[in-house]
Amino acid sequence: MCGIVGMVNWRQDLTQQKEVLVSMTNTLIPRGPDAEGYWLSPRAAFGHRRLIVVDPQGGLQPMIRQRGEHTYTLIYNGELYNTPEIRQELLSRGYSFEGHSDTEAVLLSYMEWGPSCVERLNGIFAFGIWDSREQNLFVTRDRLGVKPLFYSEKAGSLIFASELKALLKHPDISPTLGQEGLSEIFLVGPARSPGVGVFEGISELKPGHALKYSANGLSIYRYWALPNNIHEDDLNTTTQKIRELFLDTVKRQLVSDVPIGTLLSGGLDSSAITAIAAVAQAENQKGSLPTFSVDYADNDKYFLPNAFQPGADGPWIERMSQAFNTQHTNCKFNIPELVESLKDSTLARDLPGMADVDASLLLFSREIKQRITVGLSGECADEIFGGYPWFHRQESLEAQTFPWALHVENRLQVLSPELIDRLQPHSYLKKRYEEALSEIPNLPGSGTIHQDSRTLSGELQREARIREISYLTITRFMPTLLDRKDRMTMATGLEVRVPFCDHRLVEYAWNIPWEMKAIEGREKGLLRHALTGILPEDVLWRRKSPYPKTHHPNYLSSVRTWLQEIIEDSTSPILPFLNLSELRSLMKLSDTIPSGRPWFGQLMDIPQLFAYLIQTNFWLKENKIQFR
Repeated sequence: MCGIVGMVNWRQDLTQQKEVLVSMTNTLIPRGPDAEGYWLSPRAAFGHRRLIVVDPQGGLQPMIRQRGEHTYTLIYNGELYNTPEIRQELLSRGYSFEGHSDTEAVLLSYMEWGPSCVERLNGIFAFGIWDSREQNLFVTRDRLGVKPLFYSEKAGSLIFASELKALLKHPDISPTLGQEGLSEIFLVGPARSPGVGVFEGISELKPGHALKYSANGLSIYRYWALPNNIHEDDLNTTTQKIRELFLDTVKRQLVSDVPIGTLLSGGLDSSAITAIAAVAQAENQKGSLPTFSVDYADNDKYFLPNAFQPGADGPWIERMSQAFNTQHTNCKFNIPELVESLKDSTLARDLPGMADVDASLLLFSREIKQRITVGLSGECADEIFGGYPWFHRQESLEAQTFPWALHVENRLQVLSPELIDRLQPHSYLKKRYEEALSEIPNLPGSGTIHQDSRTLSGELQREARIREISYLTITRFMPTLLDRKDRMTMATGLEVRVPFCDHRLVEYAWNIPWEMKAIEGREKGLLRHALTGILPEDVLWRRKSPYPKTHHPNYLSSVRTWLQEIIEDSTSPILPFLNLSELRSLMKLSDTIPSGRPWFGQLMDIPQLFAYLIQTNFWLKENKIQFR
């Protein structure tokens, strides 16, 4: 993986802007610690930081190729999983390759097929290509948004980069928050509305989208969407197709010229990836597969099962490691380092994030990076196959809002009346919710879902509603986890791949009826059936448990003390946005408030609310954020 920066300007000679380009690109050194590269021309300039995974010599960037009078220059962040097929097709069309990197395959694909090349790519990517003869920029992003990309259009110029921090280094871009940015931080965060860059003047290139920029202006279009097909396969055929797709996906993602391993939680998803990878590793005579898990000091003493976390992971991790003879490392962190890492995780994400869940993943990634450079992780199976509690609870099915944020009052109570009056939270959240519903492909035979689901009857109504929740989860919740995974891992120079995000698997699973996905009344029932014989039976049917978080009471007391220091400091930038009397009351009572009503997702309860406010204050101060 890598970090990319690009600029196009119709009014200034960019060959004179190398200092700016280098400054922006240097912010991405953690994403690409192994090499750097720059390319400048009067109208366009690219900067690149490289994490070497495949073809150390042949994958140098920016990469330039010429055909006739055309010169094409590429900067690329990602991993292509169908490189062999792409290479074979291009070879048959007369192209020659100088190396075996996927970077070269992407560039030559564009030279042959133009912007439509993205429809042929299977992978995770964000890249930009400059055509010097046409004086045209093409930028695109993978279908599900695994790799990030942000941009800013000014009069006569376009600037883009992998991360917000790189854009903020440009002298024409300032860290300013307006109404929308404040709403995203205080109402939507740690999620983010698609396309929103939070800072004024910055946008996100949405997943599955591409942009073209020339002297005639900017155009953005969508090249991929979830398909809308009637699922005609029976259960046995469906199960077999899911199995075949998943096996193919994992095996494709094991390609690497550097050490590779898996992140193993002992749950269904990471265990399935580990099982396939371990067998493949053994067949290729590469020794035991490195696996890694995360835990917290004294968690065994304080863990209490609840509806969101039914059981501890430790015994299941040991079960999998022994069953598949993996070389396992358990990374355990204490409360002080977890709390302190709230700062570093905010810097890595460029925004307030998922509190201790982000911080622990950052610490975890640092430990993993000491042993391997590429990891495979089980993210996104819950989104694709319906694993979250909100797919199964009547409260979520009936709620007319995002199902992972049912308890919005938990966060509104600590916001100042002035901020609430300005942002109009319920109106903003309703607008974003209805925006998402309006995008959903029609359920075949039922009319327009977001208009008709409440008027349908019985099973058809339930099917339509779960289809809504599935779409919301894939397009609004899943990007939050993918963003977290990319930023925390890449901040340590660790590449993590997510097999469940293979677009072929997602496309096929999307139209499978709910009664088939939830066969036997179990979350991810269909996936469990598809993995029969790959996993031990007890692991296969274990109840879902989310990413582990700390249950130590010292975490609550630590973030509460830190937050107390913030609200007592009159210079804290977050103070105007808080209802201090309500927050003090909540802090006083926090030891007695039972868990189980998270204000975001499954893991973010009262301690994480305090930590999120800490991260927000740190973010406002660190970036010297202005307000409009």
